Amino acid sequence: MPSYLTPGVYVEEIKGGTQPIEGVGTSTAAFVGTGGRTDVPVGEPIAVSNWSQYVTDFLGAGPMTALSHAVNGFFVNGGQRCYVMDVGDDPALAGTARRPGLSALEEIDEIAIVAAPGYTGPAAYEAVLAHCEKMRDRVAILDTPRDVPNIMDLTMVATLDAGPDPGDSPTADVASVGSGGAAPAGGGPSGGAAPAGGPSTGGAAAVLPAAASARRTGGRAVPSAPRSSSRGTLYYPWLKVTDLVTREVVSVPPSGHVAGIWARTDALRGVHKAPANEPVRGALGLQRRVTPAEQGELNSSGVNVLRFFTGQGIRVWGARTLARDSEPEWRYLNVRRLFSMVEESIIRGTSWIVFEPNDRPLWNMIRRDVSAFCTRLWRDGALVGRTPSEAFFVKCDKETNPDDVVDAGQVVAIVGMAPVKPAEFIVFKVCQFAGGSAVEQEGGSRG
Repeated sequence: MPSYLTPGVYVEEIKGGTQPIEGVGTSTAAFVGTGGRTDVPVGEPIAVSNWSQYVTDFLGAGPMTALSHAVNGFFVNGGQRCYVMDVGDDPALAGTARRPGLSALEEIDEIAIVAAPGYTGPAAYEAVLAHCEKMRDRVAILDTPRDVPNIMDLTMVATLDAGPDPGDSPTADVASVGSGGAAPAGGGPSGGAAPAGGPSTGGAAAVLPAAASARRTGGRAVPSAPRSSSRGTLYYPWLKVTDLVTREVVSVPPSGHVAGIWARTDALRGVHKAPANEPVRGALGLQRRVTPAEQGELNSSGVNVLRFFTGQGIRVWGARTLARDSEPEWRYLNVRRLFSMVEESIIRGTSWIVFEPNDRPLWNMIRRDVSAFCTRLWRDGALVGRTPSEAFFVKCDKETNPDDVVDAGQVVAIVGMAPVKPAEFIVFKVCQFAGGSAVEQEGGSRG
């Protein structure tokens, strides 16, 4: 309190009204891989705002790598800002004693999407999922293997039984398909692919030999899916795009294009809108066309399918996480991303609370500020309900903060929200009925 000793007029500024909670960004992506250059700092995330900057800083000589295609697909589909971390030729995404790996991304709060284009092995899946689960403010976009002989392999979780899996390195799956044709068997020179087992030109990703690209199936089913996680998504199949360096049509993992679609949907509709039924810009075709019956099996297992529709082109036709049956409340991607955004926004927007007197006036201010934030979400269409009271509740009072909680230096607020869920299955029930109607009049006749 100021001291008033000299007679006169004094003016004090006091806090009044709410402390607005601003929604955090949800469209900044992080891509991990190699662009083909040898003079790029390894293991250092670098902010990239456009494709031209990426070309200057990362693009190597020769055919584009999986990382290069992903970053280009991100910007083509509406992405505005991303971080790129070149890991060189080291396939260990989790990091080593000398290289930090994905842990280098932990210091960057604005990242909300993480992808390692072309990394399709169990170790790579686990590294990316574990990173996102640890951070709790980001979601992973994972790629399936390029060649999946049995589509049901994508419904079974992959494990590392013996030796390193070739899918743990992005050099295993990027292939040239020539001028719109199919990928040459064995990754031979036809179509411009690198020789089987040999390095590709300019450090670009090499083509896996035919026996290995089939993931050593031997006629048996090979589980190819990551484990269950509400912080991860999986997309199938790979896309056919044009290599901007060689001008050939190549098959590339879809994670970069999908990340751009997420960013575009967030900007146009909001994070509460499922990033599905959206066109894939820059895609010329699909590595494999999935039938509706096949998608039914994949959709139940949390695999989001890219489909081709006559008159509409290639579209994302799924918006589920890998939560599967373990966490059914987080089955839908937009619900998971909405709650991640809300949690991070509340953490940042209420930092002023720390060390404030823990009593009823503070609890009232917490309810006021969080309720104002949730009301804005409701007005934007992110929450279900005719009124705010039906859409959310914020409880912070003596019941949530008894004496033992206050004595422990804690203040507890409970926030409940009713999120909008996507209309995934549109059902119209149509029946036949006898047209027309008969009207009978009873009673006396008119005069």
